[in-house]
Amino acid sequence: MKPLASLRLALTCATALAALAAPPAHAVGGLADIQVIDRDSGDTLTVYRHRGEHWVAGRPGARYAVSVRNNTAARVLGVVSVDGVNVISGETAAWQQTGYVLAPWQQHAITGWRKSDAEVAAFHFTASGASYAERTGRPAHVGVIGVAVFREKPLPPPPPAMLPWPSSQREEAAPHSRSDAGASGAADASSEAKAEDEAPRERAESLAARRMAPAAPLPAPRLGTGHGAREHAPVTHTTFERRRERPDEIVRIRYDSRENLIAMGIIPTQAVPPRPNPFPGVVRPGYAPDPS
Repeated sequence: MKPLASLRLALTCATALAALAAPPAHAVGGLADIQVIDRDSGDTLTVYRHRGEHWVAGRPGARYAVSVRNNTAARVLGVVSVDGVNVISGETAAWQQTGYVLAPWQQHAITGWRKSDAEVAAFHFTASGASYAERTGRPAHVGVIGVAVFREKPLPPPPPAMLPWPSSQREEAAPHSRSDAGASGAADASSEAKAEDEAPRERAESLAARRMAPAAPLPAPRLGTGHGAREHAPVTHTTFERRRERPDEIVRIRYDSRENLIAMGIIPTQAVPPRPNPFPGVVRPGYAPDPS
């Protein structure tokens, strides 16, 4: 058994949104559904997939929320970052940091940078130069939302009851017990192998993202996330021991203004070019006028 000091302190959401409804259309993720919601309009932002990346278009000035829904029957921990900054602690984001603990099937909207157990500073889309990340000297990762999802380490099973069985029954039960232990070990090994397979893919996606810099200047300033007005958003504390050190799932959503996403070819345009008129001077039928 690990000492209590090894348990990582996290936050658990004080309130949950509707949890049993079907997952919305624009969520990204498997263990957890991640959405970006425009709080001023109430709209869930459409997710555009482009070259292996997920993008949403933010409205400059609009407040927004990162909605996380636990899709499992057990607790999960979500370490959430915006613009490369942990949304709770304000540290440059890393997997090992604190996050939000969600109960089975729970959904929670993260609306800002946490300032205390009772308040957050609202997220809002703003020019990258006015973003919280750039104002604190960390401009390199402006324009990305990330959620690292961890499963919880299961509790050990209770010790078996010591019953006075006859010796013949003990001999028959022993091979069955060894078989169960072997199956459990194989499942754990398979899980670890899957985790190792995910690492090269994550590195490849990160490299591809760095190569996506647009060739031409963008029509509007890049968007970042500002440090807005204080809002009431209470949480409580809990402990959570992760099943393993690496996340079980990482969800990444990039964002910018609609103008910029159109310019980068991420949002397809269906504009029809105007049809030329062979007689542009005709307004209504008439007759040739007399000369002046």
